[in-house]
Formats: sequence, structure tokens, C-alpha cells
Amino acid sequence: QVQLVESGGGLVQAGGSLKLSCTASGRITSINFMGWYRQAPGKQRELVAGIRSGGDINYADSVKGRFTISRDNAKNTEYLQMNSLKPEDTAVYYCYIIADGYQWWGQGTQVTVTP
Repeated sequence: QVQLVESGGGLVQAGGSLKLSCTASGRITSINFMGWYRQAPGKQRELVAGIRSGGDINYADSVKGRFTISRDNAKNTEYLQMNSLKPEDTAVYYCYIIADGYQWWGQGTQVTVTP
């Protein structure tokens, strides 16, 4: 079993910054992919950013230039630095990993951006 623990969400004004963290624990041999999804009320869950074990990174067009994903392999931890936040970034953010062929989700953390 793998557990994902997220932290770093909260309330921030437009233009502000937040940094999300997600640490994976449990029986893990190799994490092939780490990513962040988000889901706003009434909308589908969408991929915000992802980083593969080889270092390839992709971002949703809506966050390019504002968000930065990174990972610390030694700690099985990923981060999402979010700058220049906009009200439309308001959502529940979920940590997601693919480890040893299985998919795992975090519990979600709320990010609210006020105008």
C-alpha cells in the first residue's frame, strides 16, 4: 500500500503564490511519474503538471510560465510552486503518482484564489 500526503494549500489573493508538497510512503520501488491534477466545482479533473522519472515535464497551457513542478527522488516528494495565481486556479489539487505499475492519488488540498 502507498500513501500520499499533501500539504500547502490555502487561501491567497490573486497574484500571490503557494507551494504544494506531496510525499509518498509505503512499499515503493520506483516512481515513474509524479503529477498534480486539479478539479474545480462543476468541472472535470485536469492535469496541471507532470514529471517523469527521466525528467520530462509537461504543463497545462493555462499554467505555463506560472507553475513549476519538481521532485526530490530521495524523499519520494514532489512539489508544485504556483506563482501569479488567478481566481480561475481555484480548485482542489490532487497529487498523483504511478509507482511500480500502479496509480495512486492523494486526498486533495484546497487552493482558493480571491480577486
